Amino acid sequence: MATKIRLQRFGKKGKPFYHVVVADSRAPRDGKFIERLGSYNPNTNPATIEINFDKTLDWMNKGAQPTDTCRAILSYKGILYKKHLEGGVKKGALTAEQAETKFTEWLQSKEGKIEGKKENLTKSKEEVKKIALAAEAKKKEEMAAAITAKNTPPVEEVEETIAEEATEESAEAPATEESTEEKTAE
Repeated sequence: MATKIRLQRFGKKGKPFYHVVVADSRAPRDGKFIERLGSYNPNTNPATIEINFDKTLDWMNKGAQPTDTCRAILSYKGILYKKHLEGGVKKGALTAEQAETKFTEWLQSKEGKIEGKKENLTKSKEEVKKIALAAEAKKKEEMAAAITAKNTPPVEEVEETIAEEATEESAEAPATEESTEEKTAE
């Protein structure tokens, strides 16, 4: 029986979530499978991949063929590299200790790259947030300036109204002086 390591789709439209399974190559995509090896969630950044390393390596050694996407996932997790190193040990090109040290070095460098990507993503999110806050503060200042400009009359009108009030007061002032003089005379 030809077996394949492939993805089985779950999740709603636009938000896929996959199980990594070993299935007969003739079975439908979301149909019957032999064993579930892990899961793959492409919705997160970086994608979340959880795979049982030993089971998957065992199936690869038994001859299960991964699909193109699963091959990329298995390569990302180091399963294909581990199989390659085991082949070198079987042929006598490497010792088991050498193969193990190479694999641990590879894993450490891979984890470093992943952590670097996560740090860059968080930094870029923080920078975008700072830029958005600065733009929002600038917009608020512009709106506040526009409101104060709308509510305060122009300087020319203020000067005209002050001048008119001053002329009215000066016109009223002599009349009040005359009325006070008349009252004192009486």
